[in-house]
Amino acid sequence: MPLSGMPGSHNAITDVSGVEVGYATLISGEGALKVGHGPVRTGVTAILPRGRKGAHIPCAAGSFSLNGNGEMTGLAWIEEAGELQTPITITNTHSCGVTRDATIRWMAERGIGSGQDWGLPVAAETYDGYLNDINGFHVNVQHTYEALDGAAGGALVLGNVGGGTGMITYDFKGGTSSASRRLDIEGVAYTIGILVQSNFGRRPDLTVLGVPVGQHITDGQTRKVEQGSIIAIIATDAPLQPHQLKRLARRVPLGLARTGTIGGNGSGDIFLAFSTANAEAFASKKILRTGQHLGLAAMDSLFRAVVEATEEAVIDAMVTGETMTGRDGHAVVGLPHDRLIELMHRYGRM
Repeated sequence: MPLSGMPGSHNAITDVSGVEVGYATLISGEGALKVGHGPVRTGVTAILPRGRKGAHIPCAAGSFSLNGNGEMTGLAWIEEAGELQTPITITNTHSCGVTRDATIRWMAERGIGSGQDWGLPVAAETYDGYLNDINGFHVNVQHTYEALDGAAGGALVLGNVGGGTGMITYDFKGGTSSASRRLDIEGVAYTIGILVQSNFGRRPDLTVLGVPVGQHITDGQTRKVEQGSIIAIIATDAPLQPHQLKRLARRVPLGLARTGTIGGNGSGDIFLAFSTANAEAFASKKILRTGQHLGLAAMDSLFRAVVEATEEAVIDAMVTGETMTGRDGHAVVGLPHDRLIELMHRYGRM
């Protein structure tokens, strides 16, 4: 489909050099819900902003909440300090505290830190209780370690993986997704990458490149209300200050709006942006440090890249999400590719 912008080589957040992503995916059991015994459709996604080798070096960061019916820990300190100092984990709503605490333990056991003996990890969540035994608390410390230790660069598997395993988007199977955009600012190449855990939207609102897809493909609807959330993590190698990164995070809703959502009352829509630039300055112990940052004239190009990558990541969450049956026989269908393409042709978008 003719999505706007130029993606990076993997069309993923890992196109930003140094960024690594890992998953732990938990799928087991079927049939009626037995709390504590399944069925299990959940997992953990981990993001290491500077990879394992640079995990001790903070990044400039900023955040934005479109609708706060959700959780992303650690944002109070990021707002205060303008720094992201830990890996990021994303999981289901009732396991957010587990992955947060496990991240601190993982860092302590591996001697990773920024010279302090405490930390405030970023851990985020969306609700997967329609498919998953969410009150069974199946995500544990070892699953968090699996995602963190397995984090790597390169191409990403998308869809029913990691924290996105049991998620739903516009009443189609959603999940973990990612996209990237390359841009040029005065002859210098930069990359914007985004990873989303996509779990939001009403089917009638779904729009793809202006086509009212959700009004044409009406079968297989589940929740039928704006219920769920979306977490978005933006990475860039562009040298930006914290307030500029907050401005990037504020542009995520414009990409979401292109897909049709209104950002409903029941949705937790929380976004974080970080920059991997200026590593030497952030690693320095000196009081006076020297770094670079782009001027305001560069921001429009970055805004456009965020909007384009967000739109594609949400579409790709449905394109890669595969039909899944979970607790109590609840089934969520994958977006039928053939019907989507037929609609794109019918509306002249192909």
